[in-house]
Amino acid sequence: MARGQRKTLEEKITAKEELIEALMTRVESEKRELEELYQEKKMKELEVVSDLIADAGLQPDEVAAVLQQYLDSRAEAVS
Repeated sequence: MARGQRKTLEEKITAKEELIEALMTRVESEKRELEELYQEKKMKELEVVSDLIADAGLQPDEVAAVLQQYLDSRAEAVS
């Protein structure tokens, strides 16, 4: 059974280069999609925090001050 014409070494190299380029494009696309998912997750987390602040009737600067006090007390406890 005849196998057809064999590819030259140059054709094999070109085919591999094209394959690698296609894979690199795919990887970059997947990385962009992953970054979008991270951003979506972050926004959902921020929405939860924002809702909690609003439900508590606090202003963002009040929350920031309380968090800073908490962080300072933790840092002192570790020291």
